[in-house]
Amino acid sequence: MTTTAQAGDLDQKGSGSRWSAPVLLEYWNALKRHLWLAIAIVGAITVAGAIITLLLTPQYTATSRIEIAREQANVTNVEGLQREAKGPNEEFYLTQYSLLNARSLAERVERKLRLARNPEFFEAHNTTPEGEGLLSGARSGPISASDLRERERQAVELLIDHISISPLRGSALVDVSYSSASPKLSRLIASTWVTEFVQQSLDRRLASTADARVYLETRLQGLRDRLEKSERDLVNYAARQGIVRLAETRSEDGRTQTTQTLASSDLEQLNRLLVLATAERAQAESRLKAARAPGSTQLGLSNEGLGALRQRRAEANAAYQELLVRFEPAYPAAQEARERIAVLDRAIAAEESRVRGAYGADYEAARQRESDLRDRVDMLLGRLDNENRSSIQYNIYQREVDTNRQLYDGLLQRYKEIGVAGVGTNNISIVDDAVTPLKPSSPRLLLNLALALALGLLIAGGVVVILENLDESIREPQQITDRLGVPLLGAIPVVEDENLANIDDPKSVLSEAYMTVRTNLGFSTDHGLPRTMALTSTLPSEGKSTSAYSLARVIGRTSGSVVLVDVDMRRPIVASRLGLDNSKGVSNFLTGDDDWEKLIQKVGDSNVSFISAGPMPPSASELLSGERLATLVRALSERFAHVILDSPPMLGLSDAPLISNAVEGVIYVIEADRTAVRASQAAIARLRESRGHVLGALLTKYRARQSGYGYGYGYGYGYGKDAVENSKG
Repeated sequence: MTTTAQAGDLDQKGSGSRWSAPVLLEYWNALKRHLWLAIAIVGAITVAGAIITLLLTPQYTATSRIEIAREQANVTNVEGLQREAKGPNEEFYLTQYSLLNARSLAERVERKLRLARNPEFFEAHNTTPEGEGLLSGARSGPISASDLRERERQAVELLIDHISISPLRGSALVDVSYSSASPKLSRLIASTWVTEFVQQSLDRRLASTADARVYLETRLQGLRDRLEKSERDLVNYAARQGIVRLAETRSEDGRTQTTQTLASSDLEQLNRLLVLATAERAQAESRLKAARAPGSTQLGLSNEGLGALRQRRAEANAAYQELLVRFEPAYPAAQEARERIAVLDRAIAAEESRVRGAYGADYEAARQRESDLRDRVDMLLGRLDNENRSSIQYNIYQREVDTNRQLYDGLLQRYKEIGVAGVGTNNISIVDDAVTPLKPSSPRLLLNLALALALGLLIAGGVVVILENLDESIREPQQITDRLGVPLLGAIPVVEDENLANIDDPKSVLSEAYMTVRTNLGFSTDHGLPRTMALTSTLPSEGKSTSAYSLARVIGRTSGSVVLVDVDMRRPIVASRLGLDNSKGVSNFLTGDDDWEKLIQKVGDSNVSFISAGPMPPSASELLSGERLATLVRALSERFAHVILDSPPMLGLSDAPLISNAVEGVIYVIEADRTAVRASQAAIARLRESRGHVLGALLTKYRARQSGYGYGYGYGYGYGKDAVENSKG
């Protein structure tokens, strides 16, 4: 009988081809493995979307409709007012749409409706403005300029965020919509928005119409008053702060800049004098130090009288030295010459003292003058610092004057340029004014649920992909050959009733699965089914002992007598499952008891015998490291057709590598969806390093329906759930 597993194995051995599932099928199988998690994620996000939608504040949208006609050149031919050549309609309308959504228009609407001072406007957008206490508490109280500017900025941002410009395709009509939590406020802003847009368009035509001329006159008067007031404030502030301007310049953009004030001019003059005084003081100090130096010649060089005295003394000393050559020092002429030298020395000392005093007086005067100038400079620096601090507010006043002057001059220039011209028709007209909405436009429950569902599916798919990529376990039979590099002997499916009776039944799913394994083992050696073999695994409870017993039963029915030997002396469980005695077993033989035949126990009326593990030894590794186990296997192989050893797991133990040297080969048992690939790779590498021969791998607890491949069970052969129930009957 040939199964799907055999066919796949033979195909790999024969042609070397390898079947791989389509990518979509792999994704589908991954989703089935994590189906409940995906359903939970999608359900949670969908419910969260529904709750958030129900908690959102309803928004009401009011819409005004306007018509924007192509502009016509209807103004006088004045410089700056000449219409450009008529361009494409698309460019014109795109410009109008941008103007409809411009920040300047939002600022006009804010100023028109005074939204910065309206708490209902911020409440309708679930926003708390700056200085909330002033709005909610004492509303009549003053608002600081900074708070007001911040509220105006917030109001403009809210207007821009909630306005919507929707051109009607193929027409000159445009819908202007505004959304907020207040129906009345939405209608008011939508209506004011289009009104201010029309007014803004008119403002751009003021320079070319008669109405614009009247409007400009009114504006000019207001700007004139503002300019006069700002100039008056500037002069008054300068007088209060003592700011005297000596020089001013005007930049290209019309800004007035003060280049020199009285304080800065005085400081500049005094600073120059201070530099000169410092140089004079340094010069005087240098002369004084040179004069005070011992043996200094500076005094003689700078004072003619002192130089003359020193010349006379030198001459007198020369005459005295000539007298000493001819006479004794007591000679009257020599004494007289010596007296002249003493007189000259006293005169020189007196003159040097007088000159040093003069140098000291000059130095003190220079130092005092420098100190006085430095004090005055420091005083002016403090004054200039105060003036600079005051110049901040002064510049504010100056900028206001410049701004008002520029506005006034620009408006006056425009007023002068405008000639008498007829007022052209306005190209913007309001078709439908906004009405108060009766029903909220958002949130839309069905749309949000659809978006939440899509988001949930996306996140669930991402989570499934991540979990699949993080999962290192072996899920499919074909992964054994791909990842472990060992032949696949078979896949044992999960059954609901995994007991000995089910295993012993030749018609059961498990029995047929192990029959497939027995058939594949026949191709693992050159002489067919191995006579001695051992079963091991990476971790405990992977189905190793069950597989050992099941193989023994299948081989016993088809290939002669079989003895199952439990060599897992650390955790013997086969004897208890079979209901046999474990008081004596392999551990007794390994410790020196040579009568192995008395250890053999019969398993029912089958062709299978059993040798239990026996009492638990202190060190199982030491017992297995000797030659006794190989002796036992050889003796058993002479009596039985096949010997199967149930070995301990590999992880952290050295028993299985020692056992592998006593048998022809090792069957490596792997539990599906549990054992990590890296752990299995390391365990198989240990077996090979210990010169053990790996016959192949056996995948246990395999769920074919979950994987979606139906690996030889559950379809095609009648070994599904119904077959299991029939076998029980």
